[in-house]
Amino acid sequence: MFDKILIANRGEIACRVAATARRLGIRTVAVYSDADARSRHVAACDEAYRLGPAPARESYLRGDAILEIALRTGAQAIHPGYGFLSENEQFAQAASERGVVFIGPPAKAIAAMGSKSAAKSLMEKAQVPLVPGYHGDDQDPAYLKGQADAIGYPVLIKASAGGGGKGMRIVAKHAEFDAMLASCKREAKNAFGDDTVLIERYVQRPRHVEIQVFADTHGNFVHLFERDCSVQRRHQKVIEEAPAPGMTAERRRAMGDAAVAAARAVGYVGAGTVEFIVEPDGRFYFMEMNTRLQVEHPVTEMITGQDLVEWQLRVAAGQRLPLLQDELAIHGHSLEARVYAENPDKGFLPSTGQLRYLATPAAAHFTVGAAGGEPAGVRIDSGIREGDAITPFYDPMIAKLITWGRDRAEATARMDQALAEFDVVGPATNVAFLKRLMRSPAFSGADLDTGLIERERELLLPPAATPTPTVLAIAAAAVLSIEDEAAARAAPAGSADPWALRTGWRPCGWQSRPMGFRRGDAQFPVTLSYAGRGYSVQVGDEIVCLSDLAWNPATRRLGGLVGGEAFEARAVLEGETLHLFGPSGPQQLGYAPPLAHAGDDAAEGGNLTAPMPGKVVALLCAQGDRVSRGQPLLVMEAMKMEHTIAAPADGEVTGLPFAVGDQVDEGAQLIGFAPA
Repeated sequence: MFDKILIANRGEIACRVAATARRLGIRTVAVYSDADARSRHVAACDEAYRLGPAPARESYLRGDAILEIALRTGAQAIHPGYGFLSENEQFAQAASERGVVFIGPPAKAIAAMGSKSAAKSLMEKAQVPLVPGYHGDDQDPAYLKGQADAIGYPVLIKASAGGGGKGMRIVAKHAEFDAMLASCKREAKNAFGDDTVLIERYVQRPRHVEIQVFADTHGNFVHLFERDCSVQRRHQKVIEEAPAPGMTAERRRAMGDAAVAAARAVGYVGAGTVEFIVEPDGRFYFMEMNTRLQVEHPVTEMITGQDLVEWQLRVAAGQRLPLLQDELAIHGHSLEARVYAENPDKGFLPSTGQLRYLATPAAAHFTVGAAGGEPAGVRIDSGIREGDAITPFYDPMIAKLITWGRDRAEATARMDQALAEFDVVGPATNVAFLKRLMRSPAFSGADLDTGLIERERELLLPPAATPTPTVLAIAAAAVLSIEDEAAARAAPAGSADPWALRTGWRPCGWQSRPMGFRRGDAQFPVTLSYAGRGYSVQVGDEIVCLSDLAWNPATRRLGGLVGGEAFEARAVLEGETLHLFGPSGPQQLGYAPPLAHAGDDAAEGGNLTAPMPGKVVALLCAQGDRVSRGQPLLVMEAMKMEHTIAAPADGEVTGLPFAVGDQVDEGAQLIGFAPA
């Protein structure tokens, strides 16, 4: 086994590898960019070295610098994690030539599967089922359009070197092809440096099922069963689970055999994932092979009891696979939810900023052979701590929340509860969306396909609800508790001033005070009245009673009775925003103390602004153009994804402050616009 390894990655996967290495007595070396100098993965390793500035191309993609650090520190091997250089055959080859073990497949296997087009040709020879399509070298737009016409619409345009949903477009009809192809090629070039694409028939209501494979240098191959990754937005996975609901033993065997055949065809070594698209009738087709560990590998670990990172390290050290096929079995069911800093209400746009408050459910680290033969019910893999920032330079994942149950229903119930206890103040998150997803009839009934989120959009992305009188009463109780906490800190020791008491006592009775809350432009005035040991809150014509309030400043937990019913919530007041977290999901309400000046937050009318930091990659209009509502005006690229800015109404373009290639900040005015 190795004495020291370098982890050429960041975030939760770097923390995950460091934890397994520590358990095996292996020392670890971290590398970091300027944005990650104080990050969790740096603290998790024994040594750490700077790579360069925050942009990945100047840090985590600098294979030469990473190799130099590995050699200087005496690291015998490099674990690439996923993303960055994990599927870069040149880096794998360079490491091998310098005498450093690349913890992954041979460079030739990465090269064989790195091009989706070449991989499909190889799979065809290995008799692995393929989706009808074109994956040749001729990239002339007219020829590609002709191929799409011959396949029949809808078709899927896919970046040959792509992954993670980037460089992918669904084309519904002939007239849309040219624009979609141009956009796909542009995004692929920015993300992967290669704009080669392939065309496939778009399978209607498909499921995305992948098989985890492993191979060693002694000729042994196994699969560790399947994962269902069908629940996606923008072609990126949101929920993963294992085993796949409704999977028969016969189909599992057939898909496993096909995945192993794919791995054998390229002389594979180490961990890999063979991804399939599955039709409603059960027919499956090879999609691609990821020559690395996957983000969703924890669900496989939970149902098999195997540490896949340990398997990687042992295989890379020349050992045999820890288990063979007939020694592997499925135990229970596991779900993984990707908790992202993103705004589902704005098309899942990534969100940036500091995590000013972070509270997570009680969870256990993954261990092989957990006590009692069952894994912990809740597990969290994360590289983020409270106070860290989500930057525009990397994937905006906050954590992977993983649950296990004896069956799917138990795993889902645990996920629902764990999401209710996952609280974030700072950037927008998808936590409330994930909770609605868990409770949706389609997901709970395992009616899964890659279009589930879009199909259930109205249920999963409802308009913000008007806060109920009960919610407003709890909000008032939270404000009182936070004020009491602040007053207690500020009060002089031994103060007996009756006017400083927070009981609401007055010589002529009990105090009443107005408290105003807001959400967006809507105002929600309430009147709170003190009544000895309790309170009453009037909302319109309704009165809600509060009593037995208990506040824990350390945990931000508030409990008591509201309307005679017990409640528990967590509350954080940041500036003029009150964040409430409870079983019904996170709530945000504007609140300003009576004497505070809330400020004028009215924006200049008619201007279109950047939803996040990024770069302008295309201008689709000119100054003076008359445009119609919904017409695309500008395309910006952020976090390797394209975002189109469209006209909010009929009107005229009055200004274009930025040119193609310009970097823009979040909130920057992109287009001057005058409504008609």
